[in-house]
Amino acid sequence: MSLEEYKRKRDFGKTKEPAGEVKKGDGKIYVIQKHYASHLHWDLRLEKDGVLKSWAVPKEPPTKKGTRRLVITTEDHPIDYADFEGEIPEGEYGAGKVEIWDSGTYEEEKWREDKEIIVQLKGKRLNGRYCLIRFQKVENGWLFFRCDKNGE
Repeated sequence: MSLEEYKRKRDFGKTKEPAGEVKKGDGKIYVIQKHYASHLHWDLRLEKDGVLKSWAVPKEPPTKKGTRRLVITTEDHPIDYADFEGEIPEGEYGAGKVEIWDSGTYEEEKWREDKEIIVQLKGKRLNGRYCLIRFQKVENGWLFFRCDKNGE
């Protein structure tokens, strides 16, 4: 997904969300934002190819090994969104409060689009090796969990 979809869904005259552009950087930003929208959820974001690749996490992210969460791919977000906290106005896409739940950096171990992503998260709440494994039974679905060296 591209930033075009992100921009199409928002009226930047009404929301304080960053419009942003694709930015090539050498950072590996990791952030999870808690989003009090129509349904409380979290948004997992990993910097890749100049954007934040994004997934909606319907339940609190897994902090312990053995907890798996279904996550759903959403549109890419601009890098500047990693610092966004605030209120998205009523009537706008994603209306509600956004706050940073965790942030830091990550090291990429494996990134196979539409198959599996394995990263070493270095955040304040989530630290360690995490896996995103494509879950074919749900459209745009992935399983997100803490994993050991064997991917379990």
